[in-house]
Amino acid sequence: MPTILGQNQYGKAENRVVKIVRDGDTHHIKDLNVSVALSGDMDDVHYSGSNANVLPTDTTKNTVFAFAKEHGIESAEQFGIHLARHFVSSQEPIHRARIRIEEYSWERIATSDGNSRFIGADEVKHSFVRKGQETRVSQITYDGENWEVISGLKDLTVMNSTDSEFWGYVKDRYTTLKEAYDRILATDVSARWRYNWTSDEQRMPNWEKSYEQARKHMLHAFAETYSLSLQQTLYQMGSRIINSRSEIDEIRFSLPNNHHFLVDLEPFGLKNDNEVYFAADRPYGLIEATVLRDGVEPKIPVDMTNL
Repeated sequence: MPTILGQNQYGKAENRVVKIVRDGDTHHIKDLNVSVALSGDMDDVHYSGSNANVLPTDTTKNTVFAFAKEHGIESAEQFGIHLARHFVSSQEPIHRARIRIEEYSWERIATSDGNSRFIGADEVKHSFVRKGQETRVSQITYDGENWEVISGLKDLTVMNSTDSEFWGYVKDRYTTLKEAYDRILATDVSARWRYNWTSDEQRMPNWEKSYEQARKHMLHAFAETYSLSLQQTLYQMGSRIINSRSEIDEIRFSLPNNHHFLVDLEPFGLKNDNEVYFAADRPYGLIEATVLRDGVEPKIPVDMTNL
């Protein structure tokens, strides 16, 4: 039976680039993991092996490192925009570029009192420790005319030790779970949000501020919601971001319910008054949903977050 070529793309994945900006004795770090995917007139290379339209993936790797020097890394989004624009505008066979970026944050190591510093050091401003567990993520797509920027984070671990319940659910012959009126609510947040900036004619968002504010509103909503279900908390987190950040139209969450079960201490003659829990890593409930600005069509792929 005859076959035809379907969707295809190629590029260099997971280019680890670290950019150091030296402002005198004070240094700044941007630490990225950049993946490039290009698509366009690539039929011949698949059908006949002709590489006439192929920009080597090694070249895309080199471009990532060169651009870190030439353009700097103001933000993950801005860096991805520079790269996507370059590949589409400089290579006629390339019609679409998708840049995915993970950013790893660092913070300065606070130094101790002056008496314990090594000889010749007044104040150390070049030592860092990896910050937290979360990873910032971005995906920038460009087709020569329109932009799509989807940003977010993963592995942001949060917990409420109270103000969470779960009861009134469907029960059948296989239900053994007891209703809970005071439980721990914990999850590892994976979130992707889509900006409504799509054209060079529009004013570009402040990517760094937008990320910081989206993260802040997400955490505030998690902390301030008296939760009757993880779904309710998810919706409040998304709504808080949409209502607070006009540049964001859509956000998708994947939230595992990191179960904490009360340990039975009665065999030891002890009463467990919501104090001692067993933290189960699997299996876990997985809650996923998209929250949209009213009137907006969903565009974030479901499989960006789910298993």
